[in-house]
Amino acid sequence: MAYMLIDRAEITVRGGKGGAGIPKKLKGPDGGRGGRGGDVYVKASSNINLLNQFSEKDLFTAGGGEMGARNNKTGKNGEDLEILLPIGTSLYDKHTNELIHEITKIDEQFLLCRGGKGGWAGKIAGPGERGEEKKLVLSLRLIADFGLIGLPNAGKSSLLNELTSAQAKVANYAFTTLEPNLGVFEGKCIADIPGLIEGASSGRGLGVAFLKHIEKVGVLLHCISCETKDAVHDYETVRKELLDFKPELADKSEIIILTKTDMADLKQVKELIRMLKKKNKKVVATSINDWDSIENLKRYLH
Repeated sequence: MAYMLIDRAEITVRGGKGGAGIPKKLKGPDGGRGGRGGDVYVKASSNINLLNQFSEKDLFTAGGGEMGARNNKTGKNGEDLEILLPIGTSLYDKHTNELIHEITKIDEQFLLCRGGKGGWAGKIAGPGERGEEKKLVLSLRLIADFGLIGLPNAGKSSLLNELTSAQAKVANYAFTTLEPNLGVFEGKCIADIPGLIEGASSGRGLGVAFLKHIEKVGVLLHCISCETKDAVHDYETVRKELLDFKPELADKSEIIILTKTDMADLKQVKELIRMLKKKNKKVVATSINDWDSIENLKRYLH
């Protein structure tokens, strides 16, 4: 299955308000203090599609504490709120751009906002404190085992569909893929990163919005089409954008996948492989219309 990914969201999160205290009487039983407001926690999940939940709702508040009761009874505490976020999400303060927390482990839990204290009981009872409030920017960087990269129309989405039974949109024109797609192959996540072009690191084409997703990908699957007029130039164009965006990206493990081999004769394919092996010894030729080549690629990815 493939997912259309939302990788950025802005939300407001509030701890619950403390409950009001009850005034003491001159005669009779004393009143109790209010219950404390619920806390807000963030918990990590492997579901990378979770930022979609913020497309229709952007305010999240924990439960409020209940009012105190007679006979010194403290009001019931408010219910805590747990927000699930995908691994790879960074939480930034919207006003200062300061990094608050980065989610890196499954089931990790983080206290984000504390609830307010309950109001005191006394001659004049307290109203209960407001909970903490944070305005956040959530930014997701995919944590995937493999990342399909390359120029537009290099066959990345078609390959994702073939390897993972995904249903990413494909067509014979540039920028068919406008958002990253994900699929699962043998329990490993493959991310289809939208096509990069020359100048992507400075904002051209789809710009840096998708280059960031390459940062936490384990192995780069660099797709180059047999239909290209200059395979080496295509390869170097994408490598330059990686280097310009963040130099350490160029140090990631990489496999070159020569795609659409059915669109060239055997002599041309052999020559393209020879040229590309000068750049990277790991070159695999494949076509989605050649079952044997797809099976060979699957074995290679194992």
